[in-house]
Amino acid sequence: MHSRKDILNDAKKMLEYYQALGFDSLPISTRAFSNAKVVSAGGKDERLLAVREEIGDCNRCKLSQGRKNIVFGVGNAGARLMFIGEAPGKEEDLQGEPFVGEAGVLLTRLIEKMGFKREDVYIANIIKCRPPLNRDPEEDEINTCRPFLDRQIEVIAPEFIITLGRIALMTLMNNNKIRITAARGNFFEYKGIPVMPTFHPAYLLRNPKDKWLTWSDVKKVLERMA
Repeated sequence: MHSRKDILNDAKKMLEYYQALGFDSLPISTRAFSNAKVVSAGGKDERLLAVREEIGDCNRCKLSQGRKNIVFGVGNAGARLMFIGEAPGKEEDLQGEPFVGEAGVLLTRLIEKMGFKREDVYIANIIKCRPPLNRDPEEDEINTCRPFLDRQIEVIAPEFIITLGRIALMTLMNNNKIRITAARGNFFEYKGIPVMPTFHPAYLLRNPKDKWLTWSDVKKVLERMA
């Protein structure tokens, strides 16, 4: 993207060009420019950085007492596809990046099988700090972190979201009764964005026979994206 100065220089050159051709005015309608906005090249990156800076060295909930790193999210801020898991694990806590352990390797393989690279998509979790012994996030922890996830989704504005596991699905849908086994493979909606729930990669490590079900789920996303 060009800066405001670059755009003004380009406009000046265009005006001089048409003037040299003998036009007294531009042979186009200026109405098209009435609502135009100049957006910086790193617009979404900068907005995500602002969310991260707002989180700061967070101590809003009890998880801050045992974590090593806040695991914010990683990937393309302009991604068409966003993956949302539940919480960082041991490796994620050490490295400060989501899905870098064994489950992360499996997720990366899935992303590549879909025809993308990790840097093409965006990956985040419901909460940003590792729960002790990888236990399920508790309600107060989810409620504390949820606004930051909502802001991430708002900034990225993905065309599709894939939730990984039951907690990510229940949280995004605000429905604690929903079950991943019944919901997976069916599209839901979050603020107008189609959401496809599927199994968490950690579950697939324990139940490799169900990998084909996850592939069936993400193929439905690929069909819509195409």
